[in-house]
Order: sequence, then C-alpha cells, then structure tokens
Amino acid sequence: MKKILILAALALAACSTGNKKPMETPKDLLVHRLFTYAEKGQIAYGHQDDLAYGHSWCVEDWENDALERSDVKAVTGQYPAMVGFDLGGIELADSCNLDGVPFGLIRKAALTHIERGGMVTFSWHPRNPLTGDSAWDVSSNQVVKAVLPGGEKHAEFMVWLQRAADFVESLGEVAVIFRPWHENTGNWFWWCQNVCTVQEYRELYRLTWVYFTKERGLKNILWCYSPNAPFTPDFMGRYPGDEFVDIIAADLYEFIGPDGVGEGGARFSAMLKDILTKLAAISMEHHKLTALSETGLEGLSDPAWWTGVLYPAIKEYPISYVLTWRNAWDKPGHFYAPWDGFEGAADFKAFCELDQIVLL
Repeated sequence: MKKILILAALALAACSTGNKKPMETPKDLLVHRLFTYAEKGQIAYGHQDDLAYGHSWCVEDWENDALERSDVKAVTGQYPAMVGFDLGGIELADSCNLDGVPFGLIRKAALTHIERGGMVTFSWHPRNPLTGDSAWDVSSNQVVKAVLPGGEKHAEFMVWLQRAADFVESLGEVAVIFRPWHENTGNWFWWCQNVCTVQEYRELYRLTWVYFTKERGLKNILWCYSPNAPFTPDFMGRYPGDEFVDIIAADLYEFIGPDGVGEGGARFSAMLKDILTKLAAISMEHHKLTALSETGLEGLSDPAWWTGVLYPAIKEYPISYVLTWRNAWDKPGHFYAPWDGFEGAADFKAFCELDQIVLL
C-alpha cells in the first residue's frame, strides 16, 4: 500500500510541477496546496456547514455575527481545514438553501473561512426541473434529457445555471471546489445512472462546465467529479473527460441498519480501501487530485470510529481531503462530527491531532 502512496504522490508531483510558469491565480494556489497535501501524505479534514450551525445551535443574525462558532473548533481548538456548503435552492432564487441556511450566510461563511486560510467546497442538490419535486425525485427517466439542448426544460435550466454561477461569481476572486451532479452512480438523484444514459450524464456535466467556465469566465473553480462507492463500470464510464475535471473523488458512508445494528466498521473499511485503491490508480492515470468528498457515520455510535475505522482505512492513500457531513441543529441524531459535550469527542480529537490530519 505504501508503494501505491509513493507512486501516486510522484505522479501528482509531476503534474503539479509540470507547468513552470509562476503560480498567479487563486486556483493555481489551491491546486498546489492540495497536491502538496497528497505529496506529503497529509489529509485535510472538512466538515459540512461547519460555521453556519452545529448540534443544537445555529447562526441567527448572520449579518452581524463574526461566525466564530464551530463544533469542530469547540472539540479540537481548531477550525476544519475545509468547510462544505450546498447550493440547493439557488436555482429557484430562494433566499435559503434546502437546509434552511440563508445564501447570504453561506457567502459570508465561505469568505470568512477562506480569509482565515481555509478551503471551501460546494455541492448542489437542485430540484427536479421536470416534476418540481426534490433532487431525490427519480420518478422519471426523462429529466436530464429535458434540460439538455433541445429539451423542453432547457431554457429554464439555463436560468438555473445562471443563478448558481451568479452566486459563485459573487464570491469574488477566491478559489473554490465545485462538485455538481455527485453520487451519479447511485439511484437516488434525478441525474443518477438509473434514470439517465451515460451520454446524457456526460452532456449535463459538460454543459454545466462550459456555461460556468466559457460563458461566464469563472476560472477559479476546481471541478470535482464524485460518484459514490462501491466502484462499478459506471464510475469512470460516465466520466465527462479530463478537460472538465480537476478532482476525481468518491462518496461513501457507513450506515446503521434498520435493526439499529451497524456494520461494525469492517465492511465499510473494506469498501473504502477498495475505492481508494482504485482512485489512487485513476488519479495517476489521469493526473488528477483525488479525495474522499463525503463520508461519515450518522450519530457516531462507534466511540472509536475516527481512529479505529476511518483513519486506518484512509491513511495509506493520496487523498488530499476528507469531508464528513453536517451536524443538523434541528435534528438531534443527525450529526457526523462530535460537538462540545458529546461523549465520543475524545476519539475525534485524537484523530485530529494525528500528524497526517490537517485542520486550519
């Protein structure tokens, strides 16, 4: 496994140093930073919505709040290196995203975190443009076809892209990671493999990239392609192409079954090692960054999950960052990082104190 890490790091180093021109743009600097983590065998830790809310609290007066509160910081003394936010709802010009977070707060939190030296990644769960239901509505296999050129919803969808691009543009000259159309090899979003063809998915991703990059000139975005594990032929079969991707990542969670019994970490760990082994090889082949773009165990029922399950499964691989999901302020059991007073916080703190794990 260490051989995989060394070879991948060398490939990443070759890619990151191949351009001899001085790094000038925020995107250049962010790419270099993430490559450096991979080269050194380090992994940046990220947490979804970390500055906007946490377990049992949320920012209420965001315009006047300094956004200093963080569940991760409360436990470790440091902010996470990366914070994730979701743009679901921006397509409808809503004032808040699908989790009720004001877009004004998201913008402020993202810029605040970047000013502190952190990194920001955006996902997007847009509503189903054909039915008007949520992103999880998979009742039709015509949705992606409908938003592509010539489709009945194409003009409306271009307005959705415009609104999402407007938000990213409003951040100014900072670099961010954008991860649209994620978990596409699952069966739960309207852009997933069970409801759209390979070609339709590729066209959807490329259409988004072309609009943001060519038509709007948004050059400081790192584009992340992140199907869900386990690895299947569709994982790279739906890959939009090297021109359109900067990071090839994967999402994988450990789940508790309906009987309340978890996987004990063993099956999750095996699946995680399998997908990261494949990602290491893919990143070398395509000269791309790689990451574990979403993961976690809801409720953290395993008191040693961080050092006993997650870390042993990721430590040998050249992923530049790992992001765990959110701590919902209004759903007591829906959390993926410890919070002040959580009885299992010590293991998370030990994880964050490892030399290989990077916080802000």
